[in-house]
Amino acid sequence: MRTDRGLKVCVVGATGLVGGTMLQVLEEHAFPVSKLLPVGSDQSVGKSVHFRGEAIEVISMEDAIAAKPHVALFSAGGSVSEDWAPRFAATGITVIDNSSAWRMDPDCPLVVPEVNAHHIEPQHRIIANPNCTTMQLVMALKPLHDLYQIKRGIVSTYQSITGTGKAAMVQLDEERNGLTPSAQVYPHPIDLNCIPHCDVFVEEGYTKEEMKVWNETKKILGDDSVAVTCTAVRVPVQGGHSESVYLEFERNFELRDVHAALSDFPGIVVVDDPQSNAYPMPRMAQGKDSVFVGRIRRDLGHPKGLHLWIVADNLRKGAATNTVQIARYLLDSGRWA
Repeated sequence: MRTDRGLKVCVVGATGLVGGTMLQVLEEHAFPVSKLLPVGSDQSVGKSVHFRGEAIEVISMEDAIAAKPHVALFSAGGSVSEDWAPRFAATGITVIDNSSAWRMDPDCPLVVPEVNAHHIEPQHRIIANPNCTTMQLVMALKPLHDLYQIKRGIVSTYQSITGTGKAAMVQLDEERNGLTPSAQVYPHPIDLNCIPHCDVFVEEGYTKEEMKVWNETKKILGDDSVAVTCTAVRVPVQGGHSESVYLEFERNFELRDVHAALSDFPGIVVVDDPQSNAYPMPRMAQGKDSVFVGRIRRDLGHPKGLHLWIVADNLRKGAATNTVQIARYLLDSGRWA
């Protein structure tokens, strides 16, 4: 049961980039937290994080479970989630997991609240957060798929180094300052470069990141016929992910209706006035929760083909904000009434 003051909220990975952003989003969104339980690695236990003007001590997994939080927001990597999320769930704690561990598990919903919150059922104790690249993509795909039925899509991403973590930001800063990187996060220099290599390579020449887009898009939209292939590229940007998207539809469309459908969809901001140099950019998205869409145009060679440019802050809507939005949906739905 929740108290009048709110919920006990556990944040696993509270000292990391995404975990720290979760704390910011919980505070900014005025999520009703009666007690915050920040969890970190063995090396982080005893340190502090700041929340609502207070320094709060980082605790262990065991101590967090013993405290019986209502919800645990996980952002500590797949292996940690595979090991610990079931232990939290077994005690009745709801887990919202930001790793790839549970995304394609048939017993776990993969949720973007604006798109498919209805997939969450009362028995679900582990709820998966999609990959950041997929997340901003499906926000734009959903209203268009409902209207025109997507047959296929081709996506090229321009992904911020923040998607790799703090060490990647250090590597970029050191390279820009003419220093030899203390840790080589990427197989090549990232400053003044673009690396078409996000995550490890798997079957047929794709990376895991690219396969996440292929698989997760189908699951979130609830339609295995949607075929969206991806080339994922890391770029020396700290503000967010960008995507160049080409879609082919089953049905005809008018551009004014596409604009209207995107503009009316919650969480999307259309910025599409190229004659005035108005289009989404990572600088525009940084620190914001919205998904920005622009460069909307019909394909020159296919009457049912459409091009889009999609930008979002990968640490916010791509990770932390979506996690908090799922928790808010559960709260408003009466899970902890």
